[in-house]
Amino acid sequence: VQLQASGGGLVQPGGSLSLSCAASGRSLSNVDMGWFRQAPGREREFVAAIKGGSSMTRYADAVKGRFTISRSYTKSTVSLQMNNLKPEDTAVYYCGARGRSVVDLTSTSTYNYWGQGTQVTVSS
Repeated sequence: VQLQASGGGLVQPGGSLSLSCAASGRSLSNVDMGWFRQAPGREREFVAAIKGGSSMTRYADAVKGRFTISRSYTKSTVSLQMNNLKPEDTAVYYCGARGRSVVDLTSTSTYNYWGQGTQVTVSS
């Protein structure tokens, strides 16, 4: 699976951004897709994920109610709508993929395909 992320940028606190991840090489119906982020000096952490062939989603507690993950089978893309952004959301965001699995969607180490990161900066 090849992944191409886009959509990062600079936004003020309380603002919104949308990230998109274009996937190729495999049908998204057979792939679990997720968004992860990594701030300077910190490990990559789970943000949100959606299960292949299902509407099941999972979110990190820190983003629940503010971020929404969605998927388009026809466009082969997964998006992350981020609202009410906070300075602590500042990080490089990565989209990740793995073959559809029974393992918890939040398990970062089980994702074996990664896109390039896109920087999200929340600052006034």
